[in-house]
Amino acid sequence: MNIAKVDLNLLVYLDVLLREGSVTRAANQLSITQPAMSNGLKRLRDLFKDPLLVRTSEGMTPTKRALELQPVIRDVLSKLESSIQPETDFDPASSSRTFRIMTSDYAESTLLLELVGRLGVTAPNITLDLITPSDVTFHDVEQGKVDMAINRFDELPLSFHQKVIWYDSFSCVLSATHPLAQRWDLDNYLNAQHIWVSKTGFGVGVGIDPNEVQKLGWVDAELTKIGKQRAIRVFTRHYHAALQIAKTQNLVATLPTKAARLFKDDPTVIVKEPPFDIPPIALKMAWSALLHHDAGHIWLRRLIADVATEMSGT
Repeated sequence: MNIAKVDLNLLVYLDVLLREGSVTRAANQLSITQPAMSNGLKRLRDLFKDPLLVRTSEGMTPTKRALELQPVIRDVLSKLESSIQPETDFDPASSSRTFRIMTSDYAESTLLLELVGRLGVTAPNITLDLITPSDVTFHDVEQGKVDMAINRFDELPLSFHQKVIWYDSFSCVLSATHPLAQRWDLDNYLNAQHIWVSKTGFGVGVGIDPNEVQKLGWVDAELTKIGKQRAIRVFTRHYHAALQIAKTQNLVATLPTKAARLFKDDPTVIVKEPPFDIPPIALKMAWSALLHHDAGHIWLRRLIADVATEMSGT
């Protein structure tokens, strides 16, 4: 094959076709007609001497050859897009850009709360669209439809760029009138009733089985290591809800310290260190290679890092 005869648009077509898995959706994505996309697929099949996408009961399914080509073509197009993108300065003071950020409730109530305050001073016309983890997928971030994901991730695709925002310890929040407040030790902690709170990763969450201790996360994993188990009475994905329940009911919330500090000035609440060791967790931000060289995105990443550094020092 003579590379000089390859139409670059065909590689763009193939990238979108493999991403969307549909001629119609790919055509809509590229703002071309469906016949034009179908003709492009025909030319791609001739070019690679492979059907590339085959209709099955599950829709258009990529062939083995297509799956091999997908990361190569994505990498080539990503580098090309970065190379030809004009190096324009980004002026946050005058920009009216909207940044879409997938964020957990934990990050939203701590880091993002401070970030909004900073934006009000340095970039008053910028808008943040904060999206929950259940609303997006890795695919949305990879394709740049979401500017950034901020959460605690067990794992991320290798194609993502990522940066640790901070490491956070754990604290326990309970009402000042809770009987445990004056008898704080491991035995009494285990005899108390607890609130579980967590939401990591992407996609729609599923219900919790209290008996599947190994799936309950950091706190319960560490208790299991010492042969203990706590009695969880409320499961929630919202840190503010966990804090309010702990404040008004005789339940204990064990959660990241920066979230617990939201109640540090409330005299009706007590914040204590856990009576057993829990390793710190890492809050990360992750983004697509497609946005890595974008001037506005670079500015936002630096601002988030600065805000996180200031918060970690307090």
